[in-house]
Amino acid sequence: MKTKLFVYIALFPILLSGQTTSKEITSSALKAIGAPNNPRVEIAWNRYYDYSELIELSRRLVKAFPKLIRMQSIGKSVKGNDLWALIVTNTDAGPAEEKPAMYIDGNIHSNEIQGAEVALYTVWYLAENYGQNEWITSLLDRTTFYVIPTINPDARDYFIHQGNTPHSPRTGLAPRDDDGDGLLDEDGLDDLDGDGFIVQMRRKNPHGRWLTDPDDKRMMIHAKPDQPGEFELLGWEGFDNDDDGYVNEDGPGFYDPNRNWGWKWEPASLQWGADRYPFSIPENRAVADFILAHKNIAAAQSYHNSGGMIIRGPGNEEDAKTYHPQDLQVYDFLGHTGQEILPGYDYFVLYRDMYTVYGGELDWFYGACGIYTFSNELWTPFNMFRSKNEDWSSRTKDVYRFDRLLLFKEGIVDWKPVDHPQFGRIEVGGVKKSWTRTAPSFLIEEMCHRNMAFTLLNAFHLPELAIDSVRIKKQGVYFQVDAVISNKRIIPTRSQHDVSNRISRPDYVSIVGPNNVIAGFVVTDDLLDLSTEQRYRPEKIEIDAVPGMGTVHVRWLVEGKPPFNIRVDAQRGGIVSRDIL
Repeated sequence: MKTKLFVYIALFPILLSGQTTSKEITSSALKAIGAPNNPRVEIAWNRYYDYSELIELSRRLVKAFPKLIRMQSIGKSVKGNDLWALIVTNTDAGPAEEKPAMYIDGNIHSNEIQGAEVALYTVWYLAENYGQNEWITSLLDRTTFYVIPTINPDARDYFIHQGNTPHSPRTGLAPRDDDGDGLLDEDGLDDLDGDGFIVQMRRKNPHGRWLTDPDDKRMMIHAKPDQPGEFELLGWEGFDNDDDGYVNEDGPGFYDPNRNWGWKWEPASLQWGADRYPFSIPENRAVADFILAHKNIAAAQSYHNSGGMIIRGPGNEEDAKTYHPQDLQVYDFLGHTGQEILPGYDYFVLYRDMYTVYGGELDWFYGACGIYTFSNELWTPFNMFRSKNEDWSSRTKDVYRFDRLLLFKEGIVDWKPVDHPQFGRIEVGGVKKSWTRTAPSFLIEEMCHRNMAFTLLNAFHLPELAIDSVRIKKQGVYFQVDAVISNKRIIPTRSQHDVSNRISRPDYVSIVGPNNVIAGFVVTDDLLDLSTEQRYRPEKIEIDAVPGMGTVHVRWLVEGKPPFNIRVDAQRGGIVSRDIL
């Protein structure tokens, strides 16, 4: 009895802290394909985590996989929270900074929370499968992932812990005077009935244009043109807090973090939400500084919220010429393959298929940095009944029908009467904040895995360089050394936009060992033996890029016989070398 008591007392602090012990995990007798069987870090992927919980999970992963994951704060949010980046790679196979890299972030908009779960799932899956899955192992040996699960931690917690609609707040939490009355954030949403949900307000009105749906009394539908209405809709729950005659017109923050990036930025008069100047938002500035400091990033992924889309830029039509045809081939291959990986998703061009955006993160990554970048809108209505439904009213009915059949009415609040200080006797009811824009519990892991798979497709096609062949032949008193550098993947070492605008430095192909390097050349036509000489520092030849699934041929005229060493140094393609004996 004393022994049992001692064991319980010893374990009590661990159990109280919520840390998982091996006895709490039930081993699996049969591995389900596509998932780690008995993970070192058990994480439930059927729920959403707040900022502190994300940090706890991240630290558990770092502790379990110290050779694969490390954490780094890249800056502070408005409220002083750290913006944590997880750097994931096999450090035994080389430093993170010397490998081609993929950047991933989520949750730029505060209500778009599930991007953080997808990003963290990616880190977890890579680490748990390293050494177990050959494909994952090879990927982490040769590439690096920089992952920031949430780049808007303040407002993420505000969405999770405060009363909100599915759409609020989109902003960060830096105070702003939205209604021009000299006060900051003084008139936001109000939970009128104290049930913890912000839903719609309606009031009986024979001149209103709304009716209850005969198939589901919880749902409001438009009256037909020749049909009398029964209700008027008054917006989301709230009242006039500042006595100016308006309701809910000055909530927390209210700028758009995805309209504040320093590429094709326009002021708020032309682009709603732009804020004061590019990168006036500290979270965005921190991310930009991190990207600019990590020259090895060749591809990027941002996770947003709802719609089922794989989106590339540009965000505005006048920027379309920025996208070079060679780069569009890369985008189109990845985007169209992504549609297979993500059923129900559409591959879209932002300005053409959706709307115009100035100062968006997506465009800054490509336009200012030359990085191939996608944004995914994660939840898709297709996943409700596995069918495309383009009719808006039918899709709304699907929301209520799905809630009845699969959520057992958990996602929608029934209408109930309340007294409103300005509107009198009204009713409140409708969709909860955690339904319609975020995946329900049993679909979260599928959403995470499929979107991760698309991101890993991008990472797989990061440049993979090799020195394919080396030929040495006597040329009088000198030796001619020819080397062919190949790229086995579709993403070049520098995008054509990068090359055309000299955003990053050229790639270098160097030879070390000869007594003297007389001349260096880039061979432009192997068949006709045409070449361009580099007269300055011929031992270190500068090339624009190693194209995707292509080669570059270089040549030196040198004094002396081997041994030589040939080294390729591409900021976004990694470093490879070969000894010639």
